[in-house]
Amino acid sequence: MSTYLEFEKPIAELETKVSELRKLAEATPGMNVADEASRLEARAAQLLKDTYAKLTPWQKTLVARHPGRPHFYDYVRGLIEDFTPLAGDRGFGDDAAIVGGLGRFRGQPVALIGHEKGNDTKSRLKHNFGMATPEGYRKAIRIMDLADRFGMPVITLPDTPGAYPGLVSEERGVAEAIARSTDRSLSLEVPLICVVTGEGMSGGAIAIAAGNAVMMLEHSIYAVISPEGCASILWRSADKAADAATAMKITAQDLLALKVIDRVIPEPVGGAHRDPLAAVAAVGEAIAAELAALAGKDGATLKRERREKFLRMGRSLAA
Repeated sequence: MSTYLEFEKPIAELETKVSELRKLAEATPGMNVADEASRLEARAAQLLKDTYAKLTPWQKTLVARHPGRPHFYDYVRGLIEDFTPLAGDRGFGDDAAIVGGLGRFRGQPVALIGHEKGNDTKSRLKHNFGMATPEGYRKAIRIMDLADRFGMPVITLPDTPGAYPGLVSEERGVAEAIARSTDRSLSLEVPLICVVTGEGMSGGAIAIAAGNAVMMLEHSIYAVISPEGCASILWRSADKAADAATAMKITAQDLLALKVIDRVIPEPVGGAHRDPLAAVAAVGEAIAAELAALAGKDGATLKRERREKFLRMGRSLAA
């Protein structure tokens, strides 16, 4: 059963009518409703296209959080061969919100790191809704160390509402772990390709997103804080989240214009949740293109260009 967002109600009504007509035709042999069903189907498809062509920043936020969007393991299944997950930070324990390991992307050995939110109640609780504790970022550092040692490109897929803000996270040094993970991303001497696949919120995302190439799916979001968090600070009310989303410039299109990211990856009409396989394939093509563009560059050059990119970004935004 499809999960419709609030602004998709008109689309839901049309698609429900189409489904009911199809079922009626199956249950009543001889009843000809094909023309009416086709007409409604065409109207629904056009309405879907028109709606997604003019989404507001808040509507994009809702799409980025859609439970049917492909998550980390969907990208692993669709893009990576021989994936071997690596667990634990070799210091305290393992964190299930950040998953990482080694595998082959189109025949090339790579390290893959990303957030996993889960797709049902049990898996969401297991992965803590994609909110990592310090162990997750220390595990990411460990995987990046391995990749650097063996000359493997690193691919990261951030998708998190932010690092876990609970007491245990603070007690074990989440701020320090995020800072060290960000620093390790910047110091790598292998290509680092990042794709924000859903939510890229706060330091929880940037800790694995300081890449040579930073891309976003068309309806994903990327910011230092969630719209609700920003609204709570500025207006003392999360009800102003839609206004905050607009003011913060969190959409892929805004961030491309600001030169915070390098590329926007188109999604299927209606969002990645409507056709996850097509969305995963589009991400694969974008990653392949960026890896090809970085091929042949030595480690010192990759490191220098990555650092200069982020320093330049800060200067241009401050100007």
